[in-house]
Amino acid sequence: MEPREIADLLPESPGVYLFKDAGGNVLYVGKAASLRSRVRSYFLESSWVNAKTGSLAREIADNTSQVAVALIRQMLWKMAGADHPMEAHKVDSRGIFARGSSADVKEGVASFLEKRPAKFPDKVSKNMPAYFPWWEERKYS
Repeated sequence: MEPREIADLLPESPGVYLFKDAGGNVLYVGKAASLRSRVRSYFLESSWVNAKTGSLAREIADNTSQVAVALIRQMLWKMAGADHPMEAHKVDSRGIFARGSSADVKEGVASFLEKRPAKFPDKVSKNMPAYFPWWEERKYS
């Protein structure tokens, strides 16, 4: 089935969608008033739209902190099965609070104000927030 045909099966209702790279890494999380219309718009037979989509994906990948991407990936993966949306909200709020004073945020603001590309200093291997991981591993017997 073609991507456009799959998009036609989506509801017209509001929703959230993900842009992923070839490796399955989340590059962008979007929201739309009409999920079907928004997703279909990315598969029009137009080189302009394809160029626009590719440009958007490249910009997001180039301007996003490694730690922010790692946190978002884990939240999307782990919170998909949450028993209530408030559980996801709690984790998201902790992430916003924890990352708000990080070196990555300071660099992001400075690079924006100075109109230059950001060079995010934080690394996933050593700068994940203290609350991470927030889930309890299941015991296997």
